[in-house]
Amino acid sequence: MKIAIVAEKAEGESRVAASPEAVKALVGKGAEVSIEAGAGAAAYIGDEVFKEAGAKIVKTRQSLVKDADIVLAVRRPEEATVKAMKSGAVLVGQLDPYGDRKGIEAMAAAGVVGFAMELMPRITRAQSMDVLSSQANLAGYKAVVDAASLFNRAMPMMMTAAGTVPPARLFVMGAGVAGLQAIATARRLGAVVSATDVRRAAGEQVESLGAKFVMVEAEGEDLETAGGYAKEMSEDYKRRQAELVAEHVKAQDIVVTTALIPGRPAPKLITKEMVESMKPGSIVVDLAVERGGNCELSKPGEIVEHKGVKIVGHPNLPSRLSGNASPLYAKNLVTFLGVIMGEKGELTIDWDDEIVAATALTRDGELVNPIFEQ
Repeated sequence: MKIAIVAEKAEGESRVAASPEAVKALVGKGAEVSIEAGAGAAAYIGDEVFKEAGAKIVKTRQSLVKDADIVLAVRRPEEATVKAMKSGAVLVGQLDPYGDRKGIEAMAAAGVVGFAMELMPRITRAQSMDVLSSQANLAGYKAVVDAASLFNRAMPMMMTAAGTVPPARLFVMGAGVAGLQAIATARRLGAVVSATDVRRAAGEQVESLGAKFVMVEAEGEDLETAGGYAKEMSEDYKRRQAELVAEHVKAQDIVVTTALIPGRPAPKLITKEMVESMKPGSIVVDLAVERGGNCELSKPGEIVEHKGVKIVGHPNLPSRLSGNASPLYAKNLVTFLGVIMGEKGELTIDWDDEIVAATALTRDGELVNPIFEQ
């Protein structure tokens, strides 16, 4: 079994889909692992380290992928790389299934079997393969650290002979994996934390971390999918939630927004008027900026200042912690490969397996995932 790991070409992407530990695990299963030269450089994992782990370093991408049975990537490679893969080869990565439809169709046309790790089902058996969770956990931490670095006041309460420094007030919007880690990090830094989410079940998790849960009642609406994700809210719910949030935001020093709905643009939660109601020196960190943003004023890749309030729009926060993000992501991939590979390293894809069926995008020249029927 030949497994290839490509270098990431997307702007700002510093992760790599392998780690020395992952390479050792794959080689131990009898696989021949090849890595594109310099693939780990941005994550400070040198070619020599990969070689010591048992990988072969290949200088050109086309030579790397042309004979590979499996290609691993963080993001979907460009079309030229996909076309260079042999028909029937498997591509595993974050393939952006809701984004570039033409890119997915090009995968199918090339005969590539694609598995999108973003579509991993939220079931117990798949937890160790859930790239959204492993990466979002880091994003939530980094969002709070970035906010603290820009905030011109202290986070914890401090008692001094000259007076008392009050604690910062931090509000997290969206209590998924990223939001919960943001809460935990802010609490460790000493902030007074509150959070909101459309899912009532999230309230217990928020409160277990020592934060206050802020939510309007859904009045019979089911705002959670079977997979544990948030659903699109009704117009009436959006109005009532916006009123509650607008009043709450006024008293906050830092707001971290994490709300995403699979397959849809990020919901707008923080309006220009809400930003203007915040005190000068306050911070908004928008983790959904790559999907259109939760804040009306956020811009991808920029820190926008509006009437004294900084709106942080750093895209791809896990990539800013690539030293941790890469090994976690690589471990997710190795575990997933255990589902589609046999004990002797051969491909043994069970198309009826719940994990395989949920993540498969392309097969035999066709788009096969149910999301394409929506």
